[in-house]
Amino acid sequence: MRPLRVRADRREFVALRGANASWTRPWDSTAPGVVARSMSFSQMVRFQDREAVEGRLLPFAIDVDGQLAGQMHLFGISRGALLSGAAGYWIGREWAGRSITPFALALLIDHALGPAELHRVEVNIRPDNAKSLRVVHKLGLRDEGLRERYLHINGEWHDHRSFAVTVEELDGGSMVQRLRERFDGV
Repeated sequence: MRPLRVRADRREFVALRGANASWTRPWDSTAPGVVARSMSFSQMVRFQDREAVEGRLLPFAIDVDGQLAGQMHLFGISRGALLSGAAGYWIGREWAGRSITPFALALLIDHALGPAELHRVEVNIRPDNAKSLRVVHKLGLRDEGLRERYLHINGEWHDHRSFAVTVEELDGGSMVQRLRERFDGV
């Protein structure tokens, strides 16, 4: 996990997203009533960096052996009494099924509940997204139930199952440790 770099990652990011457009499109978030406006890679990275400075977003690239494999972020970060954020991610098809996403999500959760000083991280997944449901299953996240018409995805409102973990549930350990214990050798 590392930051996206405006110059160094542009070509690789654009190629990865282009090659995986049909793979990610069914799960991509959209804004209702807003005509899709293309944002350049540089604009996206700068926007995410500004949101990070304001404390609302933790954006990361998923890097595997020096290759950009996907993206992960913690968004909707709330301070005060809630101390929470929600994780979102995508990974290129060629990297799927290799435990990269569960490991990256475990790293994100450990960062959020550790150095970022949050209390809770949630992941919201469409019930028909079997691959992402497998990710949260591998991590042993608590299933909090169904949220009806929760997020606007691929042009429509969709129900999502909500999964979460809090600092107390890790009992002084880490999500990476939990993942390794659950799936020896990951």
